[in-house]
Amino acid sequence: MSYHNIPIGKKAPEILNAVIEIPKGSHNKYEFDEELEVMKLDRVLHSPFFYATDYGFIPETRAKDGDHLDAMILTDSPVFCGCMMEIRPIGLFKMIDGGEEDHKILAVPHKNPHYKNIDDIKDIEPHVLKEIEHFFDQYKKLEDKTVQVLGWESKEKAIEMIKETMQAYKK
Repeated sequence: MSYHNIPIGKKAPEILNAVIEIPKGSHNKYEFDEELEVMKLDRVLHSPFFYATDYGFIPETRAKDGDHLDAMILTDSPVFCGCMMEIRPIGLFKMIDGGEEDHKILAVPHKNPHYKNIDDIKDIEPHVLKEIEHFFDQYKKLEDKTVQVLGWESKEKAIEMIKETMQAYKK
């Protein structure tokens, strides 16, 4: 099955499908190559950092950078590159990467009982959010690339972003 054929999910934007590109704990940045329809190694991080969440994209969305909307999924243990999972958005992480808006949805696995009581970003320990901010603030510094972290927004703002990117995909 092609990743192009994966739907956003019947209960979007409250419950979404996400395709994991980068497992939690990885130093490797994998990306879905839309032309070749494969996951490929984009690069190895230049700094001694690792991804604090599973990281991927939400199908049938189009963000302002031209890619699918990014998603960071809080998990107990990493899943594999290419895995699809149902997620529930709980917040929005706002940042600028290389001068372009590159916001990301923060989500939890829909079918993991450890996250059943997490409904909004306010339910997450502040230190977890600081770790994610720190990663994105620092991970490209040794590449001499500029990233500007703008902070966190609520689940409501995340849902708005998802709806916007769903509409952009349809155009």
